[in-house]
Amino acid sequence: MKFPPASPTFIFYLLFFASTPLALLGTVPAVWANETKASEVGINEPETSETRTVVAQAGGVSILSPQTSEVSEAATNLVIRYPAATQVEVTVNQKPLDPSLPNQVVQDEAQDDAQNLVIQSWPRIPLETGENVLRVRALPDGPATNVTVTVKNTAPRLELFAANAPQIPADGRSTLTLQGQLSDASGARILQDTLVTLTTSAGKFIGADQDTDRPGFQVIARQGEFTAQLQSTLEAQKVRVRASLDPKQGQEQRRQEQQNQNQNQDQIEAETQVEFVTNLRTSLVSGSLSLRIGNSGSDFYRGFRDFLNPELLDDGTQVDFNAAVFATGRLGEWLFTGAWNNQRPLNQTCDNETRLFRDLQFCDQQYPVYGDSSTVDYLTPSIDSVYVRLERTSPVPGAEPDYAMWGDYNTEEFARASQLFSATTRQLHGFKLNYNLGNFQASVLYGNNVEGFQRDTIAPDGTSGYYFLSRRLLVEGSENVFLEIEEINRPGTVLERKTFSRGVDYDIDYDRGTILFRRPILATEFDPFGTTLVRRIVATYQYEGRGNTGTDLYAGRLQYNFSQEFNRESWAGISYLRDNQGDRNFELYGFDTLIPLGENSQFIAEVARSRNDSVYRGDITGTAYRFELNAALSQDLRGRLYYRDVDEDFSNNATISFTPGQTRYGASVNARIGPSTTFEALYDRESNYGISSLERTTFNDLFNPGIEPRPGSRVDNTLTTISAGIQQRFGAAELSLNWVNRDREDRIGDDDLDGNASQLVSRLTIPILQNLSFRAQNELNLGESDPLYPDRTVVGLNWAVMPGVSVQLNHQFYTEGRFARYSVTSLDTILEHSFSEDTKMTGRYSLLGGANGTTMQGAVGLNHRWTIAPGLRINLTYERLFGDVFGRTAAGDRYPQPYAVSQSAASLGLRSGHSYSVGFEYTDNPALQASARYEHRSDGDDDNTVISAAVTGKVSPSLTALLRYQQANSSNQLLTGLGDTSSVRLGLAYRDLQSDRFNALLRYEYRKNPSVIPDTLLFGNGTGSQDHTFALEAIYAPNWQWEFYGKYALRSSTTDFARNFSNNGFVSLAQFRTAYQLSYNMDLAGEVRWISQNSTDYNELGFVLETGYYLTPNLRLAAGYSFGRVSDREFDSRSDSGPYVTLTVKLNELFNGFGLQRVAPRQQQESQVTQVSAPTGETP
Repeated sequence: MKFPPASPTFIFYLLFFASTPLALLGTVPAVWANETKASEVGINEPETSETRTVVAQAGGVSILSPQTSEVSEAATNLVIRYPAATQVEVTVNQKPLDPSLPNQVVQDEAQDDAQNLVIQSWPRIPLETGENVLRVRALPDGPATNVTVTVKNTAPRLELFAANAPQIPADGRSTLTLQGQLSDASGARILQDTLVTLTTSAGKFIGADQDTDRPGFQVIARQGEFTAQLQSTLEAQKVRVRASLDPKQGQEQRRQEQQNQNQNQDQIEAETQVEFVTNLRTSLVSGSLSLRIGNSGSDFYRGFRDFLNPELLDDGTQVDFNAAVFATGRLGEWLFTGAWNNQRPLNQTCDNETRLFRDLQFCDQQYPVYGDSSTVDYLTPSIDSVYVRLERTSPVPGAEPDYAMWGDYNTEEFARASQLFSATTRQLHGFKLNYNLGNFQASVLYGNNVEGFQRDTIAPDGTSGYYFLSRRLLVEGSENVFLEIEEINRPGTVLERKTFSRGVDYDIDYDRGTILFRRPILATEFDPFGTTLVRRIVATYQYEGRGNTGTDLYAGRLQYNFSQEFNRESWAGISYLRDNQGDRNFELYGFDTLIPLGENSQFIAEVARSRNDSVYRGDITGTAYRFELNAALSQDLRGRLYYRDVDEDFSNNATISFTPGQTRYGASVNARIGPSTTFEALYDRESNYGISSLERTTFNDLFNPGIEPRPGSRVDNTLTTISAGIQQRFGAAELSLNWVNRDREDRIGDDDLDGNASQLVSRLTIPILQNLSFRAQNELNLGESDPLYPDRTVVGLNWAVMPGVSVQLNHQFYTEGRFARYSVTSLDTILEHSFSEDTKMTGRYSLLGGANGTTMQGAVGLNHRWTIAPGLRINLTYERLFGDVFGRTAAGDRYPQPYAVSQSAASLGLRSGHSYSVGFEYTDNPALQASARYEHRSDGDDDNTVISAAVTGKVSPSLTALLRYQQANSSNQLLTGLGDTSSVRLGLAYRDLQSDRFNALLRYEYRKNPSVIPDTLLFGNGTGSQDHTFALEAIYAPNWQWEFYGKYALRSSTTDFARNFSNNGFVSLAQFRTAYQLSYNMDLAGEVRWISQNSTDYNELGFVLETGYYLTPNLRLAAGYSFGRVSDREFDSRSDSGPYVTLTVKLNELFNGFGLQRVAPRQQQESQVTQVSAPTGETP
């Protein structure tokens, strides 16, 4: 085989090893000479015959060290003595000693020269846990000398369990005590104080976090024990709790055991499962019923669109009935929760927006100034006027809750761990049922308010946004956002998928269709195993415009649970889904099963079939298969078998990304063949036979991408990959060498993807300091070069700045092929904590009393941060890509595009450029909290600068200030020329903590280009706008009878339609209300409101005067008079006035006393002694 000439990579390694002190190779000794003096050995140094101890001797061969003993460290120093003319054989556990281990041979100066004895030593020979027999004998047939060294298993053991019953009510208040124990291998508790990290999949830990700068919730194990309190949520569910130990802290036993590869010290953890059960609480009812009789269109307290509505003014007297009711309580073994509002959707907010689940976004949490850290939970989410839910804890042990409901819901029952191609992850509204009967579990759902469904995949550019989706006017709350990671040249197999949560991880503008993340999203990721990975932002959502006539969705799943034991769950299930989209329909069938095979093995099988009305290909049907076997054959041997096949006509946009028309199967094995040696082998075959996406080049394609890509050319190729390699540890250093062969065959293309190439991959990791390590990797083609895997060199530094957080600096460059002169440089802060699949970080973090983690930390997104001073944290990222990454892959062509629709992510490429970000966060002063981040991206064609900053604090004990600034542009490929979108918010709140009579709130907001979208580019010069909003409101209550409230707001808007045309407008609002309590049963109130808009000469004036009398504490009768007048330049002026009567009932119970709060009986009091006469000698 002919080797290529020396490359810059090879020369780099020569220079590196020539200039690097060998002491940097961890514990590898610094002396490698064959002969030296005994005094230079330094390990069990034999000085004189009087001090030397012979441990074992036979036939002139003796073992000087070690002695037969029991040790904690999985390594020992071996020193033997034998005649110089003798050849010896050394074995450890009947295996010859590794000849690559460093050793020294010296002359024995303690003996006469006539004896001619030598001493040979091997430092730090690896041992195994248990008995280790070291044997030395003279060749060929000399007697053997043996020494037995027993290595104790000193790995710490961590246990976690519930102190009492592992069930607590899901009421948001109950707490469950968790206990843990930390012991050594013998069962004795470790007495040294140790920090333990706790994480949970639901709920939150309460109490003091011992280290708020670290991810998760920290507790201290004292005398080998620790406890923690977990508070429940309002949702009944099974909860996974995990406790983990930092392998680098504390225990000397663990430091020694790290040398033993039998123990995985990075996984010192324990898990347990608890359950939040249905809270069968006492009944509660809240709400009101109101009956109003008065002139139509004159209801002062109705919405702006209803008061003085021209369509209602001529309807005469009108009777209005308003109802708003909430009820919850126990009905037998079921919990009932319901809500009804006949005037508006339950999810409607004060700005008339209605979105699924109505959870708060960052922009909704404007002024956290009240200092009580109160929270709001929406128990009845529904985009219509009704919510009903019946729920119970299933009588089947370990089963999920039984429930039937109408409202907003997720589809977690249709996205099990065994489902990939048949999974469905969506946010829907309608009916849902889940019921357990023995081992059977049935799930049914129906969605009656389904509109157009879209899937977009976007290549991040290293900033946090704005990322424009392909659609505008999204259905609010319907989105699911993920970050997927896959190999750069192997599209179709997602290696990792992370779910983003609205508010915590990103903000979304549903009108514009934009997403702004809380932290930068880098385009690439360097895999420690050596493969360059790419990140993809995946968003699925519904969009308006199709209407909901003839559109609905229904699905069902029947699952048989073989076992519901914790960490031993197994099941088999079938599922069906049908999505009626008007003129298009979609059906999905599926079968899946998950079966555990022993403690660390499992088998997964799945078959899915879809029928889809394609826009370009008509009615198509496809099938997908998946079979996976992960097996731990022994403690030292693991294997994996897999097979995946996806027809080119298979479709499912509500699951993980895949490439239609791809088959992939193979096997891998990983074996530990020595205490410090690991062998791995892989066989993988990939076949692509689908249809690639057609490149979009026109404006129409850009602004009307459709719901699926246009079909391009067909692909037909195969790739067979065979690799084998070995990894060797030298103390703390690691060296690995892999041989990889790739055999490609392209039956359609122009031979770009044909050929057979072998590559030699070498990796080296060297600890430089205790928390700083250097790593390098070289990929060298042997002969013919692979078109997608040319010669590559990677160098990097990893700095562990604190437990769980590290900073990585990596640089990789290519030297041949289509990637010649392409390189990537990245600097990123990595969260290293390895949490289980269903476990998330949960801790306590607050700024002032009422500012939660979302309000401040989320404003900048320092989720991956490290502490440089108490209360001061920073975050740095850097990424530079030299050269575009487009061109062909086995799945088709890659080309620039702002978004890839449907399952066409394989067509996404990367653009060259560099991005960086710097962020900080200060929380040490309770009276001042601040955070800021600056990001910049430049690719030659366009720049994007993202600035986020927030500060809040106490100006005085009664005055709180809040300031925020945000600026960003487009982060999509090809979307250049859009103006920056920026905003400034300033808030001042006054509240005297000693007297609550007067409260005031001042607000100023500036917005620039808040509505710019990609369609703006069609107008040539584009459009821009600026808004200034000022608002002041105050409330004053001098005593229990009087209350005064006033508000004034002004907004100035400027819109630029072209360079020489703009429009200015002002809108103002003034409002004043006063109320007087005539008596405990009677009140009097008056209110006036004025709205003005100068651009249309619009003025609206209205006032109301009302008096009310409480017939009972829950029944109020009121009479009043309302007046309103509107003057408008564009339309006729109008006015209306007249008296009205209202009857309002406050609800606190329903039928048969349901919801009535019983008055608690009078409690016993301590006896009181009344003195009737003065003691003797005193005057009364």
